Amino acid sequence: MKAFPTVVQQAWQDREGPVVLATVAPDGQPNAIYASSVREYGDDLLVVADNYFHKTRANILAGSRGALLFITKERKSYQIKGGISYHSTGPIFADMKTWNPAKHPGVAAAALKVEQVYCGSERLA
Repeated sequence: MKAFPTVVQQAWQDREGPVVLATVAPDGQPNAIYASSVREYGDDLLVVADNYFHKTRANILAGSRGALLFITKERKSYQIKGGISYHSTGPIFADMKTWNPAKHPGVAAAALKVEQVYCGSERLA
């Protein structure tokens, strides 16, 4: 996918509260976490700072795909699905270090590539 649909870009700017990031362990066990340190990177990545990952990090390093869920102030939910890459060096990591709060460790950055986008059960892309 080249970029977020415009409606999702607008919803992202109007999101409220933390996002939920879901991954899956190699044995099929799902894992979901709340994350508040998250930003867009380019036009097809959402980056979540690894501040306190444990199971999430292990799942990503084992090749898990992921889903990120957020809600807007109007109470519309959006889900973004795709592959996840993990960065402890390089430009994505360096960018994360500029916006992740200094009180958090920011040991790495998890980058979710936007491949599918839903609003509720409706697929938008």
